[in-house]
Amino acid sequence: MSVAAGNLVVTTRHGQLRGQVTEGVAAFKGIPYAAPPFGPNRFQPPQPPQAWDGVRDALAYGAVLPQPRYVPPFDQLLGDQGHAGEDCLNLNVWTPHPSRDRLPVMVWIHGGAFHRGSGALATYDGGRFARDGVVCVTINYRLGADGFLYLGEGIANRGLLDQIAALEWVQENIKAFGGDPARVTIFGESAGAFSVATLLSMPRAQGLFQQGIAQSGAAQHTSSVPTAQMIGRNLAEKLGVAPTMTSIGAVPLERLVAAQAELSMELALRPDPARWGEVATNGMMFEPVVDGEVVPAPPIERIVAGAGADVDLMVGTTTEEWRFFLVPGGAIDLVTDDRLVTTARVMGLDVERALRVYRTSRPQATPGDLLGALITDWFFRIPAIRLAEAHARNGGSPYVYEFAWRSPLFNGRFGAAHAVEIGFVFDNLGREGAMTLAGDAPPQALADAMHRAWVAFATSGAPGWSPYDADERSVMRFDGTGGTVVSDPAAQERGLWDGIR
Repeated sequence: MSVAAGNLVVTTRHGQLRGQVTEGVAAFKGIPYAAPPFGPNRFQPPQPPQAWDGVRDALAYGAVLPQPRYVPPFDQLLGDQGHAGEDCLNLNVWTPHPSRDRLPVMVWIHGGAFHRGSGALATYDGGRFARDGVVCVTINYRLGADGFLYLGEGIANRGLLDQIAALEWVQENIKAFGGDPARVTIFGESAGAFSVATLLSMPRAQGLFQQGIAQSGAAQHTSSVPTAQMIGRNLAEKLGVAPTMTSIGAVPLERLVAAQAELSMELALRPDPARWGEVATNGMMFEPVVDGEVVPAPPIERIVAGAGADVDLMVGTTTEEWRFFLVPGGAIDLVTDDRLVTTARVMGLDVERALRVYRTSRPQATPGDLLGALITDWFFRIPAIRLAEAHARNGGSPYVYEFAWRSPLFNGRFGAAHAVEIGFVFDNLGREGAMTLAGDAPPQALADAMHRAWVAFATSGAPGWSPYDADERSVMRFDGTGGTVVSDPAAQERGLWDGIR
């Protein structure tokens, strides 16, 4: 290691890297952990990166996988995902100083419905974790068709294999940045949280991390092989090519990206199970596939059977997850009583009883408000509880949280929506472009409390409150003043899903 003019040089397995020191934190960006997944590597497992001579600058974020842009108004809410390019399997590291030794490591897996996203957003800047003694890593991985298209041939779940390759890179190289490869916490939100839970269940990921945090995502969203094949045929039909990996891979990348966006819109507008299989219910056209090899069985089944029982776990949700998808475009005001009733029925609930219970705690709720509450529980909260319950039954000590602070966006209607908590976790309230979901004056006390809990969990395996069990069901509720432990929040609503979800 050498120090010069605010730069640091470290030596990794593949060559030397030059990072930038700012306010006592060293950042190394755009580090390749695998070779570009194009040309002969297209639709293949990740291959090792090529070594380099001399010192490679790691001063700017690397490329992201070519992907559809977010449509308005979500493009303004979620920001620019970065510049697209083929050399997209890269990661970023923030460290207090590479001369430090055996620091805990946190590896962030971004969300975006396995279709969009990047590890390079301002919200995900890991400098505050490094400030507090944690080596923070954020990663890119293959998304959409490149990451998860599966037609029954070749390798499935390439996006998950990328995540494993990034974790293997951490095992081999993180000591050079002051980190301890035996103290790795993976954490992620939305698709990143689904990834955390899936990795928890995967034999190939065993031993690559000791702790996991799943933010707004758990272990119940995957595709079967028949559904994955159906999605692949739909994509091939849209492209006008044969439903084979070779034919789809020969399509110009720009057209493939556009076709995925078109299909996603069709899925959102007409979620017919006859055309979309299981993904008609969760809206994620590409997601982990239970192929029997990379993902041997549905993750929740594997976890119930004991997979990942030795991994420390924290899991949680926001109180009003689904308002993220209903409020910005005004869909919440278009929901009718008929749609609400139909949704509750499709979910398997006793409609009359369920709506009575949900209305009791929301006496002024519109049909759109109630629909958001139902889908929040079906999609996020109940799966998180099931994950915690399974982990506890297998001897683990899971910790559960709820993010309840309501964002003031959209005249206060946005609420404690999906993804609002991320900037608080990273303690990036003052960082330009990092808090687009939280309005102009998010409470620093909340960021202090959440960030402190995540650092404590990464450091000791305990975030500062009691583990979740079937008796107490202790949940840390984070709100504008910090955090308060509550017992079995929304218990009656939780009870409606017993035996259903």
